[in-house]
Amino acid sequence: MNSSLALVLERTDIRRGDAFAVAPAPTLATGFARLDAELPGGGWPRGALTELLTEHGGISGIGELGLLLPALAALTGAGQAVVLIAPPYCAHAPAWAAAGIRLDCLRLVFPSRPRDALWAAVEALRCGGVAATLLWLDALFRAQLPANSLRRLHVAAGEGGGGAFCFRPARLAAAASPAPLRLQLQAQDIGGRLQVKILKRRGPPARQDILLDIARPAGFLQSVPHAVAGAVLPDIRRRNRVAA
Repeated sequence: MNSSLALVLERTDIRRGDAFAVAPAPTLATGFARLDAELPGGGWPRGALTELLTEHGGISGIGELGLLLPALAALTGAGQAVVLIAPPYCAHAPAWAAAGIRLDCLRLVFPSRPRDALWAAVEALRCGGVAATLLWLDALFRAQLPANSLRRLHVAAGEGGGGAFCFRPARLAAAASPAPLRLQLQAQDIGGRLQVKILKRRGPPARQDILLDIARPAGFLQSVPHAVAGAVLPDIRRRNRVAA
């Protein structure tokens, strides 16, 4: 190989079309070996936006949260904070605790206006003290999150360096997105498995979908009063100032 070309290929922003890109930061193991093998760096990316697309935008109960639980349990087990922005319902504490999530590391934010949701999301993603942020934003914008707002979230994730997971409706699968990793999730009736289709990754196109056995205990999110929410916002802002 030409020496000049070899030097170019060593850059992290350039990759061969038949190979995975080099992950700019250590990844988070998903807890599913088959999925890790199909992701650049062998796990969930840090410092970049990941989109999880389901029929109902992350509230269908098909195992979309179960897909993230092993990584979230590992993070909270190490005492790191996980933030949920605008979840469709309030988190059911017993179910999260049973899944291995430390509740004292879990933070919930229920904004009532789109601009507040976007602000909270950007602040959480930029904060170095937040290890992972889960986002449900499209419903607040009544149609879909604007492209420029999605770009803001991706840039903010790069500043904070944590995991960033955005639940979005499956109808947006063909839409352009700055997220380097996009997965479409669908329930399989046989065996209760979850079908994972890799729509986009920093690597060659995926040749086939992945079937994963994921526990689907009911009640991770429940329709209960949101009284526990908003107080996390000042805390995120304070951590951001310290990290800056």
